[in-house]
This record gives sequence, structure tokens and C-alpha cells, in this order.
Amino acid sequence: MSTMTMRIDDVDAAVVRKYAKFEGKTISDFIRDAVFEKIETQDDLAALRAAVEEDDGTRYTHAQVLAELGL
Repeated sequence: MSTMTMRIDDVDAAVVRKYAKFEGKTISDFIRDAVFEKIETQDDLAALRAAVEEDDGTRYTHAQVLAELGL
């Protein structure tokens, strides 16, 4: 397992410690979750941008979707 070091000032460190404690997480778990949430958000944003570029403007009603699915 790798170890990473993050340098932040004392005030910010106190905020991180308090928030991690509030969430019931260790600092490592809290920071790991925050990093991967950021990565997922960027992936989601990239997927959204790709979908918007590919959008041809076709829209379907709820009834049309249900009919297509045989529901």
C-alpha cells in the first residue's frame, strides 16, 4: 500500500480533522473518498459533454419509452 503526503496549513488541517470526525471516518478514508468523488465527477462531466455533442435532438415521451420496452 502506498502512502501519500498532503501539505496544508494548520487551520485547513483542523477543518479536515473536524469534518472527517463528523463523518465518522478516519482522515485517510475521508481524503480517499473525496479524491475518488472528484475523479468520478470529472468522469461524469466528460460523459455528459460527449453525450451533449452526440445529441441529435430526438426526444421520446414516457409512453413511447414504455412501449419500446414492452411495458
